[in-house]
Amino acid sequence: MRHWLIYCFVFSILLGCSSEDAKQDNTYVPIPYQLDIPVLFQNKLIDPIIPIDNQLTVEGVALGKRLFFDNILSVNNTKACVSCHSPQNAFTDSNQFSVGVTNTSGSRNSMPLFNMAWNFDDRYFWDGHALGLEQQALEPVIDAIELGNDSWEPVEAKLNNHPEYPQLFKQAFGTSTITKTLVTKAIAQFERTLISGNSKFDKFSNGEVTLTAQEQNGLSVFMDESKGDCFHCHGNPNNPLWTDNKFHNNGLDATFSDLGLGQVTGNPNDNGKFKSPSLRNLAYTAPYMHDGRFTTLDEVIEHYSTGLQPSSTIDPLMKKVGQGGVNLSTQDKADLKAFLLTLSDPSFINNPAFIQQ
Repeated sequence: MRHWLIYCFVFSILLGCSSEDAKQDNTYVPIPYQLDIPVLFQNKLIDPIIPIDNQLTVEGVALGKRLFFDNILSVNNTKACVSCHSPQNAFTDSNQFSVGVTNTSGSRNSMPLFNMAWNFDDRYFWDGHALGLEQQALEPVIDAIELGNDSWEPVEAKLNNHPEYPQLFKQAFGTSTITKTLVTKAIAQFERTLISGNSKFDKFSNGEVTLTAQEQNGLSVFMDESKGDCFHCHGNPNNPLWTDNKFHNNGLDATFSDLGLGQVTGNPNDNGKFKSPSLRNLAYTAPYMHDGRFTTLDEVIEHYSTGLQPSSTIDPLMKKVGQGGVNLSTQDKADLKAFLLTLSDPSFINNPAFIQQ
């Protein structure tokens, strides 16, 4: 009897400890996030690329959005990711060069952010020097011109001492210890949700609307190798990304002050090559080109029509560089512009999921 009582006593203690451990553990399991993928993308593109070690969760995306809009990432708490990537401009900057914490700027235009889950070569920046979206997000925080920190350590310290962020990271990643790796994972999760797929041309492709005669002719100019010949670098109606995500020298300069991809690879054959941006949302993303040299879409079209500059690395696709360009008629230029504007998506820049509430 005595042994039975001792056994019961010990068992009750162990049960109580187990229950207390369970209460203290209280493990939170993040909720998987379901991307809102347009039907057109489902029909014409492969599945989005999500890293196995950074799967999207509701908590991770919400945390990434908060960090994207939070000035806490800058050295003096005055700038955030959104400062150079505004939702109203399809997550780019309406200035030629973005101004950082020291009121100085670099020499390249801020790239727009959308449909990055389908960036199949996974290289970022105009020159492709960052491999992976998470890696890309590391750089602006410690760039002297952008967010201005000497290192990530003070940023990590600010976040770890914040009254709310440790718990938010605990829910998103299972730890309240905040590191730069987790910060950039969260931001990358949010950025992968920035999907633009509801332009007029998308609706046309879905059979919901019709194009005007001018817009139809503009598409023909775009696809015609003897006219615009735009589709090699920027895709076609079967590629709703409207970019090949590759690097080209598109005849901007005869000599280069910015080597672009060549600066990264060290290969002289890559000098003057920059990533082809998507043609989506051109109504919101001016100025254009890697250095924002063109303030209007008309200037861009004129460049390809009459302004091509020959150089040793000019892309073979610029077949009419000897004639200065494709020499479009005034009507074809107007029609091409009309078509290009059908690729803009007003619902994207007004999506409440992408705007700070």
